[in-house]
Order: sequence, then structure tokens, then C-alpha cells
Amino acid sequence: MGNPPSLPPPSLRKGEQNRGATAGFARGNGNGRNGRNERNGVQRIHPRADIPRAIAPLRDKPVYRFAKRAMDLIVGGLLLLAATPLLALLAVAIRLDSWGPVFFWQTRVGEGGREFRMWKLRSMHDDAEDRLHHVAHLDIHGHGRHFKVLDDPRVTRVGGLLRRFSLDELPQLFNVVRGEMSLVGPRPPIPAEVLRYSARELHRLTVPGGLTGLWQVSGRSLLSFDQCIKLDHEYIANRSFFRDLVILIRTALVVLTGHGAY
Repeated sequence: MGNPPSLPPPSLRKGEQNRGATAGFARGNGNGRNGRNERNGVQRIHPRADIPRAIAPLRDKPVYRFAKRAMDLIVGGLLLLAATPLLALLAVAIRLDSWGPVFFWQTRVGEGGREFRMWKLRSMHDDAEDRLHHVAHLDIHGHGRHFKVLDDPRVTRVGGLLRRFSLDELPQLFNVVRGEMSLVGPRPPIPAEVLRYSARELHRLTVPGGLTGLWQVSGRSLLSFDQCIKLDHEYIANRSFFRDLVILIRTALVVLTGHGAY
């Protein structure tokens, strides 16, 4: 398909906004980079000694890996082109609804512990990070590994609509085309969540992170964190090109109904 489209420039969003947890690592590991290990421009997490072995990428059959990447490029590229007019309309709606940039980026952890910038449409007020401590106690899971708040007061009016139909995730098609994510796979977590993961939970980082996945079509935000991890493990153990296609079709149906989103 040629060169992938360029990402919105970082100047659109200085800093990071997220849906609850604060991205980044704890200080004090002695390397002067907030727990980041950089080699050849690739950042990897490593503050805990057990993490590198637990997140070593699994080896897929070459045919499956090739077919999955081809689907990401072709389907992801076509969806990105088709979504461009909608993105333009949503950008106008976001700017008219609340002060702040249209896009924001957030550090996420992908396959093998690689960090990357994941893009979204802004669905919260621009001071969401500053107001995090006001809603931290409302986390329905309460363990810091999967932050979720019902009726989060930081979400804008337009943002609520975006989230209900997952429209805020559309810019991640850039990440898919660039190869940082796949269309289907476990959702990439933020670094602060990964540092709280058990060895079992780290297993979800052994395959490419996805725009959608098995738990997104099995209840979305209505599921507990343990249920999400169980479904991620089920997907990893039984992943196939056909299964990815089925999840994509089910995703379209779930998004149209808005079931399980908040």
C-alpha cells in the first residue's frame, strides 16, 4: 500500500490524557530515564526482573503472521480512508463542544513490552489529568490494573457519544497501519498498569495489541478485569486468521448497538 499515512503531529497534544490511570514509570531505577530502556530508538519496560521473560513474543506460524499483517494493512488502510470524512466532522464537533485539541496521544505497551504512542480523539476535558485525583476513588475495579469509572465527570458531552460507539478509537487505525498494533488482539495497556501485572496478566503482551479483541465483543466494559484476562488468554491460545475475521464482524455489530460501553 506504499508508505503509511503520517500521524497527527505531537504538537496537537502536549502531555498525555487517559481514561483514568497515569501513564509512566516509578522513578528510582537508576538509569535516569524513568524506568525506560532505550535501544535503537525502541523503548522497553524493565523495572521488574520478571517482566522481560514473561512478555517474550510468541512465535506464530509464518502464514498466519503474514495474513494477519496483510489484513491490517489492507482492511486498516481502507477503513482509515473511509473514516476520513467522519474524522473531520468529529473534529469540528469536539472543538465546538469543549476547549482543547482534537487528538491526544497516550503511551501504551505493545507486543514484547514495546512502548508506542497510541492516538485517540479527545473525549475528556483538557484538564482531565489534573482532575484524576478527584475520581481515583471511583475506580470500579479498585486495583490500578484496569481503571474504569462509571459516569466519569471528566468526559465531555461529545466525548460520551464518541465512547458509546467507540469513535474515539478511530485514530488508532494509524497505529494499525504503522504496525504498532493489529486490528485484533488484547488491548494495549499503559505502563503504570503493566507494572502491577502478575505473570499471568503479562502473558497478554506476548502477541500484538489490538484495536478490538475477544473481550470487547463479549461484554466490553461490563466485564471484570479477571474476565478480560481470561478472554485474552483464550484468544491467545486459539488465535487464527478465521477467528480474527469473526471478531471483526462481531465488533461491527457491538459498536452499532453501543452495548457495554461507558
